[in-house]
Amino acid sequence: MFWALQRRGVVGKLAVDELPVILVIEDEYALQGIVEDALSEGGFATDILSSGEEALTLFKGGLKNYKALVTDINLKGRLNGWDVARRIREIEPACPVVYTTGAAGDEWASQGVPNSILLEKPFAPAQLVTAVSQLINSVPPTT
Repeated sequence: MFWALQRRGVVGKLAVDELPVILVIEDEYALQGIVEDALSEGGFATDILSSGEEALTLFKGGLKNYKALVTDINLKGRLNGWDVARRIREIEPACPVVYTTGAAGDEWASQGVPNSILLEKPFAPAQLVTAVSQLINSVPPTT
């Protein structure tokens, strides 16, 4: 994993503001910490929110160049994870998306955006890092 190599100093030390930033939407506080720790240890920075509305506002604001979206399906607020991913893909068609869910996995084929990954809860933290890294590394660089 290129990002992990950078974090360990093989490629060079990165400041926190230089790490690839992942937008995370998870409404369970306990899982927020697990996701943040896993992605941080995998060489990513995170912005973690609990509602789709908050996440869309932040994404549309354009203050950060998010490299991927990790979203739970059932969220607080009006929007669910399926909705948020579709709206983000309208803005950034190549944005990598990883869905996490404990109950809605059977809807992925009909509701999920193309070229996304679904992780069923509970999942191992390493699975999340692998999924995010795989999707990020498959996105062609922008010119």
